[in-house]
Amino acid sequence: MIVLDLICDQDHRFEAWFASSDAFDTQLATGLVSCPHCASRQLRRLPSAPYVQTSSHSAPSVPKPDPAAIAARLVDALRSAASQSEDVGERFAEEARRIHHGDAEERAIRGKAKQSDVRELIDEGIPVLPVPPDKEDLH
Repeated sequence: MIVLDLICDQDHRFEAWFASSDAFDTQLATGLVSCPHCASRQLRRLPSAPYVQTSSHSAPSVPKPDPAAIAARLVDALRSAASQSEDVGERFAEEARRIHHGDAEERAIRGKAKQSDVRELIDEGIPVLPVPPDKEDLH
């Protein structure tokens, strides 16, 4: 298959697909090719970029991502962001609600919340993201 750039006598440019250059010539000579814009059969080929085959027939190989490495980088990024937020401790759910409703200053916070509190916050449309504790926080 080849793609040809064509133009009609009304200066409408378009592309058309043909089995070969000879197939285009045959179809043009028998009146089977027409402009999709105005139906003119007075067509000519325009110069088009040639296809250049490279030495490789396949795409360059890309190493498969390591899910564990991606997860570790994500957790590190989340912990880094959390370390730059205000620690409100056990008041996390309460303070998140106050910020969401405009009763407290908008700011990044972190703290501790029960799983049921996190679910309630999410159900209320309050964006929260649980972050696994740092190794030092576990001791």
